[in-house]
Amino acid sequence: MPKKKIYHANKGRVPKKIEPEVSAKEEIKAMFKSWFKKNNTAGQVMTKQDVIRNVLTKIGPKQDGDFEDAMKELVREGLFEVQADGVTLVLTQQGAEFVK
Repeated sequence: MPKKKIYHANKGRVPKKIEPEVSAKEEIKAMFKSWFKKNNTAGQVMTKQDVIRNVLTKIGPKQDGDFEDAMKELVREGLFEVQADGVTLVLTQQGAEFVK
């Protein structure tokens, strides 16, 4: 009886590395950090217009929840504070040291 040939789906190739997807919340956090890195002074203010121009125009409407979660997480981490209007952000001393 002849031997059966065994076919492998991989055919000797090295499997591709699968990069983990970055969550929308992490991408949004990175946008904030990037802006503050360019404007790195404790007390630096990111106005509502800056938030719109540098973050909100780059995300989709389905990511509103991720936007809010990202802001809350960055505040919890002590990187910046949110002003009374709910959108204007102020970089803290800890945030300035973090984004250097």
